[in-house]
Amino acid sequence: MLRVEGLTRRFGDHLALDDVTFDVVPGRMTGFVGANGAGKTTTMRIILGVLAATSGEVRWNGQPLTREVRRDFGYMPEERGLYPKMKIRDQLEFFGRLHGLDQDRAAERTDKILGRLGLAERASDVLETLSLGNQQRVQIAAALVHEPIALVLDEPFSGLDPLAVDAMVDLLREEVTPQVPVLFSSHQLDLVERLCDDLVILSRGKVVAAGAVSELAAASSTTYRLVVDSDAGWLRDLPGIEVRDVAGGTALFEVLDRSMEQTILQQALSRGAVREFGPERVALSEVFREATR
Repeated sequence: MLRVEGLTRRFGDHLALDDVTFDVVPGRMTGFVGANGAGKTTTMRIILGVLAATSGEVRWNGQPLTREVRRDFGYMPEERGLYPKMKIRDQLEFFGRLHGLDQDRAAERTDKILGRLGLAERASDVLETLSLGNQQRVQIAAALVHEPIALVLDEPFSGLDPLAVDAMVDLLREEVTPQVPVLFSSHQLDLVERLCDDLVILSRGKVVAAGAVSELAAASSTTYRLVVDSDAGWLRDLPGIEVRDVAGGTALFEVLDRSMEQTILQQALSRGAVREFGPERVALSEVFREATR
């Protein structure tokens, strides 16, 4: 497991990171979101050893993260860093060898990833002749070619069309084995919601929310849904709730006090079978707004 623990980073008088702590669990995709300047890229650079922390540390499987372990990470920086005048296949094989693969394995991985990204026919082309979207695909291929033990991706979907996003998503899901933790930042909250198991929200250099996406969405919702076999009109008589709609045995209502949950459920059960009860899922954009307010 990758653990960020108490990271603080100062640039002169500016506090960019303030005691940032979170886990990136193997086999799960963790979305890393926040407004511009929140500290996401700074955190990722510290994880990869590009920047040093003022205090705090990054740990891998309970031990301080070393340069040797970082060598096996896959990293896609926000500022793309490939060689524009080098052929795509040569470039990816070079990165594979740089990370320790032998020539045959580097070639095999290069062909596989280019094929999955729809770039096999462009493998002998020079990078700068590709569209920006296809250059982006090569950048993610460079992060994956050496079979990394962890992935850190800074805005990997920026500028991609929907088909390219789908191809990249499929490849990421294929590469994320139960042993590989994945952290990626994105401003595209719809994609984060679609892809991520876990979420870390950063605001002004601090973690303001972290956990499973489903749990954060449920915790942010005050709207509940109840489905029972009998008429649910009795909800209107309960204190602490505001009924939005009742249609037979289905009701939507706002809970003003979450301590009312058990009371509502007990009342419903006393009247017969309960088919469904719980908070309505809210959009990730609402979770983000609530956490950063």
